[in-house]
Amino acid sequence: MATRTQPASKTSPPVEPSTASAPETKGARTRAALIEAGYQLFIDKGYHGTSMREIAEQSGLALGGIYNHFANKEEIFIAVLTARNPYLKIFPALQAAQGETVEALVRDAATRMIAALGESRDLIGLMFVEQIEFSGQHIQQIIEVYYPAMKEFIQRLSEVRGPLRPIPPPVLLRSFIGLFFSYYMTEMLPARAQPNGFDYFVEIYLHGVLAEG
Repeated sequence: MATRTQPASKTSPPVEPSTASAPETKGARTRAALIEAGYQLFIDKGYHGTSMREIAEQSGLALGGIYNHFANKEEIFIAVLTARNPYLKIFPALQAAQGETVEALVRDAATRMIAALGESRDLIGLMFVEQIEFSGQHIQQIIEVYYPAMKEFIQRLSEVRGPLRPIPPPVLLRSFIGLFFSYYMTEMLPARAQPNGFDYFVEIYLHGVLAEG
């Protein structure tokens, strides 16, 4: 049976600078250069290890010129986190997932998400900076931008074949992202050598770990 083409999401998330059209104004180009410089420095040195002077030097701007675009370093970090975060990869992966059953849709979405994360290791590094140096205080606002569109993935799960337990949609979404993000992050552990490890993760998400009594 042919897989149905899923409708595109009505919600469009922000676009990564690397895929967006080039800024047209000098001010926009300067701001983009500051975001790019901040991104590279925050990844390499962390937030507290990066100075405004270093951001200015890397972007080719005089130190005083930064303040025409950002009030302080934290504003730059928030702009970087908004423009460069893993949800920019996770969102289209969930949006593009196909499958006519719950299992098929989960498997395809997880496969796409893990592949997308593999292409964005630096973005994950930025998330660690956010969690370690800011205790995740900025990410909630960013997630709220993507949540309505990602919730559509859970709605699709309820519409394909295979009854779902009455679990709140936010929990279904959080557990999906959390479980398969952890699969990606733990691939360096000895357990990655386990044959069919990904299949086990899919089974755990769909059915849990308890044997049927």
